[in-house]
Amino acid sequence: MENKRTLAPGYLTVGEAAKKMGVTVRTLQYYDKEGLLHPSAESEGGRRLYSGKDIVQLHQILSLKHLGFSLSDIKNRLIPLDAPADVANALSEQAAVIREKIEALTEALKETEALKKEVLQMQSVDFKKYADIIINLQMKNEFYWLIKHFDDATLDYLRNRFDKDSGLAMMEKFNALIEEATRLQKDKTPPESEKGLRFAEAFWNMVVEFTEGDMNLLPKLMEMGRLGSLDANSGWKQKQDLAFAFIEPALDAYFKKLGADPFKKETT
Repeated sequence: MENKRTLAPGYLTVGEAAKKMGVTVRTLQYYDKEGLLHPSAESEGGRRLYSGKDIVQLHQILSLKHLGFSLSDIKNRLIPLDAPADVANALSEQAAVIREKIEALTEALKETEALKKEVLQMQSVDFKKYADIIINLQMKNEFYWLIKHFDDATLDYLRNRFDKDSGLAMMEKFNALIEEATRLQKDKTPPESEKGLRFAEAFWNMVVEFTEGDMNLLPKLMEMGRLGSLDANSGWKQKQDLAFAFIEPALDAYFKKLGADPFKKETT
């Protein structure tokens, strides 16, 4: 601590510092006790005095505390402010933390608004579906809104069949194939061409992997797609129409080449 001095310009008492920064005197005394922020000076009368540097340090502490950091975390994050570069580095780190929090809160707000929209569109209260929607929102699954159309049996199958990692992997595979089908359709690639047949084989293998070969799930998947196309603001219909304009004839050509059609029921 610096030498004792009378109260000089630029120094604040505990009460003045607390008032200036909008905290209580008890808070500053606690920070002092915990070694988080010691006043830099002391008056001849024994009063603890805060310098301008202390106030900047206090601002850093309060900002990090407001962002949800514990005092022990804050203590480890504090940087000495002995040179302009030190102050700049401290502010840069603080700005980076604030940006991360803003991004996280922005994402949480988007998820909350999306869930609210789905809740209002559902005809009954279903917390299991709400939980599934939240998980899929966090997974960045752009088709999270389809969940409200799933029946309980299909949802139970999905819950048992996929964990987060395998669900993300399947989602990425599906999205990649949809994008490829869109490109092929825009390029006017013949569905019966070698390129079209290769795509159809890859798409069908994805379907078989998703259903684990249970063809009873196909009608449910097709029904979900039909219901999904009715979702007003999902953007699904345009994307679906373009992709499936290629997928359907490509699958027809692929099944014709195989001499089998899993969509048709066998007759006795």
